[in-house]
Amino acid sequence: MMSLAVLACWSCAGLLAHVFVGYPLWMWLLAHVHPRPVHKRGITPTVTVIIAVHEGSRYIKAKLKSLHNMDYPQDLIDIIVACDGCNDATPALARHFGGSNTRVLRFPIRRGKAACLNDAVALARGDVLLMTDVRQRLSPMALRELTANLADPTVGAVGGELQMENVRSGFAQGVDAYWRYEKLIRQSESRSGSTVGVSGALYAIRRELFEPLPPGTVLDDVLVPMRVAATGRRVVFEPRAIAWDQPSQLPEQERKRKIRTLAGNYQLIQLAPWLIDPWRNPLWFRFVSHKLLRLMAPWMLLLFAFSTAALATRHLPYLWLLLLLLAGASLVVVGRVLPRLSRWLPVRLAVAFYYLNLFAAQALIAFTRNRGLHLW
Repeated sequence: MMSLAVLACWSCAGLLAHVFVGYPLWMWLLAHVHPRPVHKRGITPTVTVIIAVHEGSRYIKAKLKSLHNMDYPQDLIDIIVACDGCNDATPALARHFGGSNTRVLRFPIRRGKAACLNDAVALARGDVLLMTDVRQRLSPMALRELTANLADPTVGAVGGELQMENVRSGFAQGVDAYWRYEKLIRQSESRSGSTVGVSGALYAIRRELFEPLPPGTVLDDVLVPMRVAATGRRVVFEPRAIAWDQPSQLPEQERKRKIRTLAGNYQLIQLAPWLIDPWRNPLWFRFVSHKLLRLMAPWMLLLFAFSTAALATRHLPYLWLLLLLLAGASLVVVGRVLPRLSRWLPVRLAVAFYYLNLFAAQALIAFTRNRGLHLW
């Protein structure tokens, strides 16, 4: 039994170290030792902007204004707003503020984002598709920066950067720190080849590379770029194309969105099993390291804790490991009981790490129970 506990302890420790430290470090080193630069050039292809939205009346006016204010020839842009079962004023507001280059598709029955994207792309006229969500404000140069990457014929899709604003609470600061960490990984993946995902808030793809999504797909921002990579084209990250978003200030506000997103990774394997086949997925190592092993992290943490506790009474090094785990758990408790201390860096990082892994564990339950996962 002790041998099994030792094996479990160090296997989990090694995998956790790979997921959160080893893989990001390996990508960083690869990006510096063997970089693959993108040959950017200012180009202005025709672009169809696609916004799939459900109940977005709070945001649609500002979103359309953001698109109309972009530094890009407006006669080369058309906009499609796909309203997915909207019962609010979204369709009327989109028609009123959209202008002559805006088409509004109103679907009375709520079917999910993927179905709306498929229908909208079928009507697209642009050589490039700009996918963006309704909530985020875009930088004026976002479209120019994205299309400049597509001047490189080896690039098939390019994702923008999601930046947080109005970061007030300790939890929001922790989420912001996570996004900065994620950005560093995506930058390294991009500089060394391809990223395994983009932000659904802002990404562009050559129209001829878009394939209709399976019904109910949650993570179009992972499946679409992975399909592009499978064709031999690169998927890159452009940090100068920015979408600004508001973070959740409390864990309860973040829970539903994050669980749905993480559960979407389980669904992705169900919809596209070729993603876990190293012979068919050219980004297999990156996909497993960046996406799949993160889903396993909460279970590895539990096994690591139990195995360390079992060994702590017999070997002093395991006792120190157990005390280190307890110290981390105490920071989470401090952050919840004393909110004023949640802004202290160790506390906010521990709290963010705890909730991200808690949500990852709950995502498995959500995936097995929730057949309406695709409905936002």
